[in-house]
Amino acid sequence: MTFTDVLFYVLSLILIYAAFRVIAAPNPVTAVLHLILAFFTTSMLWILLGAEFLGLVLVLVYVGAVLVLFLFVIMMLDTRMETLRKGFRAYMSMGLVIGLIMVLEMAFVLGRTWFDSGAAPVLPDNYNNTRVLGNLMFTEFVYAVEVGAVILLVGMVSAIALTLRRRSDVKALQVSKQVRVRAQDRIRLVDLRTPSDTTPQKNNSNQELS
Repeated sequence: MTFTDVLFYVLSLILIYAAFRVIAAPNPVTAVLHLILAFFTTSMLWILLGAEFLGLVLVLVYVGAVLVLFLFVIMMLDTRMETLRKGFRAYMSMGLVIGLIMVLEMAFVLGRTWFDSGAAPVLPDNYNNTRVLGNLMFTEFVYAVEVGAVILLVGMVSAIALTLRRRSDVKALQVSKQVRVRAQDRIRLVDLRTPSDTTPQKNNSNQELS
């Protein structure tokens, strides 16, 4: 068994544990920290298997945007920022441990070149994993990609529905009333007299009095 095989199994175990903690942790901060670890470990696995493009995209898109996800969780759970600031020290040790694990993973994946990593796969000179990935996604696995897109769409709509449910400060549009609207209901003509129109009347009244 080569060093690459051992590293693959170690990263797989870390990924399974991190994914389990994402759904089992009672605290949203703990779940998000393990979600960062799960994303980063998956990225290291893809780089280890030769899919560098997928690994870099996962780090840039998901790990880079995890702060937005964290804010989204705070919005849904109505957690106050003052409470999170008070518990910052409690999560400091966990964050340092997860950060150390991520650094070690990256060091081992990048350092497998100097270890017994086994024979490298033979690839043609014009091989491009990004092109191969695109061809597979839109030819062989196009149905799976469409199903994944529908699942993400349903998740987004469900999150919006959960956030806007039973709130009195949300303005909702009633499309049926907008369709039935008439010009007479929206436009009102008012006869307004200017000061120049009222001035001659005052002069005439003064002459009659004299």
